[in-house]
Amino acid sequence: MTEHSFYKVIEVVGTSRTSWEDAAKSAMMAVAQSVRNLRVAEVKEFDLKLEEKEVIYRVKLDVSFKIEGHEV
Repeated sequence: MTEHSFYKVIEVVGTSRTSWEDAAKSAMMAVAQSVRNLRVAEVKEFDLKLEEKEVIYRVKLDVSFKIEGHEV
């Protein structure tokens, strides 16, 4: 019997007051607190938001994780 793996992809947005890199890291750390078996994060979009005269860095990520218990 051939074993197959299945993955779920979710979209998340990370924010930071310092950099896009920190925004991406904060998003991944937040996801890691509630999702097991994280695999890959792909950066889909960068943007900036102006909030009360301060720049907010935002990064949109597609994050994939392995679905447990589903083998064919």
